Amino acid sequence: MDDSYTVQTTAADTSEADGLERLMALKDADTFLVADGWGDLKGGADGLFDHDTRLLSRFVMTAGLARPSRLSSGVSQDNVYFTCHSTNRPLPPMGGRSAPAGVLHIERRRFVRDRRMFERVRMVNHGVEDVLLPLAFDFAVDFADIFQVRGTLRDHRGTAEAPSHDGRRVTFRYTGLDGVARTSCLAFSEPPARLTGARAEFMFSLPKGRRCDLYIECGADSCDAPDEARYRLNAVQARLSMRTRRRRGASLRGPRSPRFNDWLDQSRADVALLTTDLPTGPYPYAGTPWFSTPFGRDGIITAWQMLWIDPSLARGVLTYLAMRQATEVSAFQDSAPGKIMHETRGGEMSALGEVPFGLYYGGVDTTCLFVALAGAYARRTGDFDLIRRLWPNLVAATGWMKDHGDFNGDGLISYQRGAETGLSNQGWKDSEDSIFHTDGRFPKGPIALLEVQGYAYAAWRAMADLAATTGDARQAEWAARAETTRALVEDRFWMEDEGFYAIALDGDGEQCRSIGSNAGHLLFTGLPSAERAKRVSKRLLGAEFRSGWGIRTLATGQARFNPMSYHNGSVWPHDTAMAAAGMARYGERRAVALLLGEIYASATHFHLRLPELFCGFERQPGEPPIAYPVACLPQAWAAGSVFLMLQSALGVSVDAVAGTVEIQDPVLPAGIDRLNITNLRVGDGVVDLAFQQMGNHTVVIPLRRDGPVTVRTVR
Repeated sequence: MDDSYTVQTTAADTSEADGLERLMALKDADTFLVADGWGDLKGGADGLFDHDTRLLSRFVMTAGLARPSRLSSGVSQDNVYFTCHSTNRPLPPMGGRSAPAGVLHIERRRFVRDRRMFERVRMVNHGVEDVLLPLAFDFAVDFADIFQVRGTLRDHRGTAEAPSHDGRRVTFRYTGLDGVARTSCLAFSEPPARLTGARAEFMFSLPKGRRCDLYIECGADSCDAPDEARYRLNAVQARLSMRTRRRRGASLRGPRSPRFNDWLDQSRADVALLTTDLPTGPYPYAGTPWFSTPFGRDGIITAWQMLWIDPSLARGVLTYLAMRQATEVSAFQDSAPGKIMHETRGGEMSALGEVPFGLYYGGVDTTCLFVALAGAYARRTGDFDLIRRLWPNLVAATGWMKDHGDFNGDGLISYQRGAETGLSNQGWKDSEDSIFHTDGRFPKGPIALLEVQGYAYAAWRAMADLAATTGDARQAEWAARAETTRALVEDRFWMEDEGFYAIALDGDGEQCRSIGSNAGHLLFTGLPSAERAKRVSKRLLGAEFRSGWGIRTLATGQARFNPMSYHNGSVWPHDTAMAAAGMARYGERRAVALLLGEIYASATHFHLRLPELFCGFERQPGEPPIAYPVACLPQAWAAGSVFLMLQSALGVSVDAVAGTVEIQDPVLPAGIDRLNITNLRVGDGVVDLAFQQMGNHTVVIPLRRDGPVTVRTVR
């Protein structure tokens, strides 16, 4: 490398954290890109990824001798564009003259579409003299598998060819150990003055008052020559595609709260960004950068959060997961007949079996959630045609629950990983240290998680309800299993001295008496008695759980409590939302409004984009919540949390079979005096609703009603 082009960092370059909370994410289908605030890719988690393979691992722009001085950067609210505005630092002398700092405006604007990155670099000279601008890009392609990027070591890799270039285009090729040939191509609209397999150097002449544009593309195949027409055409199509995804289902607006509206818009845009339109329908991928792929649990919960306003996600999730239901026993995949997948991946390491996640079933809760979501979807939409098509899958899922899922034969769903390569904990709190006894000991397996029994209860109830429509004679059997599950949980998990439920039972049937937020999920399913639900809610709303920014995953004072941990004291927005929805089932609607207000306050400190999780430190006056450094951002079920919490606070229940929208004791969060819901579809009808705060009460007014829809209010 020519030393005259060495990148010089300054205090401005190094003062910002490089944690994932600072990364800028773009996504389209199975391609996503994460970069820093300048738009640079510098290794680490950065990169352009396609089907779990990194197609561009380094891409750093310098203007003169240094990175430009950044003025501002961010992703557009609809998540289509990343834009960085910057200006030049003093440029090196060219022809006896040196341009001072701050005379050039340099804008990088990019988006991802059709398996490639499109970028425009616009340079405008606002100085009083002509300027010669040396612009350079350092780049690299490593074809790393997503699990390598996450830190998994590999003893062997495939074969990479030396990069080839033809004047304005560089092509990289790699043949993996799986025999798949992978290609990445980086192309420029203008021929660089110097081009190698790792660097492109330009010299732009910028007359005063003039501008110049450079177009760049990088993708998974050979590149056509970038130009303005290709950039504009694909930009329009990217924005139209995103607009279509954002506008599915009903719309929510708070007319007198523009900041709250911005949060709703950002959350809806994040769900849309992560949603991929698959042949089976829309599917919300879990999150970027590590989880931009279909996950069973995450997809189901996100679809459930959005179900009341956009049932299309649930339909897509149910259909996709049914097609990938396990049919055989595999210890490596943690699979058994009828089980619903946990995760699927498309990279080289998954294809080779170096990791089990090509199609992995190590989630103990996903199968129960799949069945329960099907029941909720049927009530919400009346789409029994889909239920009849999925009926063999639903019955097979209950077969897994009854046989393989009931590891101990005690009527409870439990887990124990089949191979050392699998996940040791297989509920949503799947870190290795998340399930433990009160003295910190890890339990012996198989482990029966509290919330999973609630999901199983909801699944048995759903099957009993659906049997009446499908004509299945096992309706009474499934109803009885639901009640048996309820009785077992109340008998074996309840801790009277704590007024709470144990987080799990170990392989000996001993309670893991740790006090965790899992009980909030149990409330969500409606399993507990009213009296016990009240005691659980009171504790969840107490200081040991409530941080002021939401509910902690673990109560303070527990053996492994750590507010900076992944699952043992942090705050997960979706976890808080599930607990809030559970409390609402038992009439604690004002508590839901309170928690919604806390999550909203958290969102305002994260630029209205809720991360996967954040630290569980107690809220301090005038101070923001503390970020978890490697949280996924955006995360689908974090983005969907606001919609589940709003449904719970407003007391909205949609029953398309009966053609009704029931509103029970609605409450608006503090500071929000009005909320409108438009285009809420109920079977063949549609209704618009206005919620208005009037004194100490919230009233609902139907604004439009087309078709056979009945709106009922219940106090």
